[in-house]
Amino acid sequence: MFKFLPSIDRYILRLVVFPMLGIFALAASLLLLDKMLRLFDFVAVEGGPIGVVFKMLGALIPEYASLAIPLGLLLGILLAFRKLATSSELDVLRAVGMSYNRLLRVPYAITLVLVAVNVALVFYVQPLSRYYYEQMEYELRSGALGASIKVGEFTTLKDRMALRIEASEDEGRKLKGIFARVANAKGQVLSISAREGSFLATSDSPDTIILRLSDGTIVQDTGSKTPRVLSFSRHDLPIDLPRIDEFRDRGDAEREYILPELLKIGWSDNSTEAKRDASQASFNFRLVEVVMMMLLPLMAVALAIPPKRSTSALGVFISIIMVVAYHKINQSAEDIAALGRVDPILALWGPFVVFASLILWMYYRVAYVPGGQAIGALEATFAKISKRLGKLFQRKRAPSMNASDEASLPNPQIQPAE
Repeated sequence: MFKFLPSIDRYILRLVVFPMLGIFALAASLLLLDKMLRLFDFVAVEGGPIGVVFKMLGALIPEYASLAIPLGLLLGILLAFRKLATSSELDVLRAVGMSYNRLLRVPYAITLVLVAVNVALVFYVQPLSRYYYEQMEYELRSGALGASIKVGEFTTLKDRMALRIEASEDEGRKLKGIFARVANAKGQVLSISAREGSFLATSDSPDTIILRLSDGTIVQDTGSKTPRVLSFSRHDLPIDLPRIDEFRDRGDAEREYILPELLKIGWSDNSTEAKRDASQASFNFRLVEVVMMMLLPLMAVALAIPPKRSTSALGVFISIIMVVAYHKINQSAEDIAALGRVDPILALWGPFVVFASLILWMYYRVAYVPGGQAIGALEATFAKISKRLGKLFQRKRAPSMNASDEASLPNPQIQPAE
């Protein structure tokens, strides 16, 4: 497929792509699994259908993909160059005249493709999917997805009916242990209990459903000392559904705007100052996250190469910490800039300049300084700590001898020379 590439580029491509895809899938799966557990709890509490969990997870895929793509790109390149370094292949390539800039040709080609994908995600797909997620969450809370009546709890409908259901079977089609307390317009109160029941739709009124009850009792409070008690084998109880307001329009939050809308609001004189600050903060946050991907190959190479005769993986952990820390700093800077306390350009591009300067310095140390290491001091410190911990564990593992053991040892006697 890539026969037009030189053999060394095909080799590097193979080393980068497979770890990158694996890490991308792993990171996205971990993020989705963590969110899935919370959504299952949320849907269970609200009493909604289980299928909505997977729809909400699908709406979150673009947001999690925009985080997993940079992490997968970074670790894919880092692990590829680490393998070249630990197997001494990198020394051979450098000896035949290949510079780091030449070896980064294929990783940067991959980076450009992923940058284009991430631009489409953060500026177009992610805002729409986020709005769709918020809409489903609102419908779940409001009961539009069939979640307004919860099993085992009292539910108030239209301020005139309290309903409680002991158990539900066949996905809510069969109800058991039903109790209802209904107040009519005359102030009379009906207490209804039934063994079984089911909900039926009505064709004449979409805002009313029928609760068909079987084998129950009606106690009517007429205001006298003796209430009226009726038994029934089947009774239809009309229930007025609460009116569900329509969900808000897209754009309540700046993260729901696509790129043209952000530019229009952020630099328009017709927008309020608060709206402009929030839109400019959101635009610069998305842009700086995408631009930072162009520096990830340099950081990956700088942290991938361990010291000579060492297989330390310290650079892998530092790279993850740096990427996550930078993302959190950008999120905090976006929040501060959205409040108008700091200029959005200064708040978001200031940390970028600092981070980019650090990456360029680390890459210069590795690529242009003979024997240079980007994290040489950290590697030396980490090696000393590892040795001390190893010696400490060895001492704990060594068996200690008591007095009886020492007494059982042979006592050699020195004979005088003849």
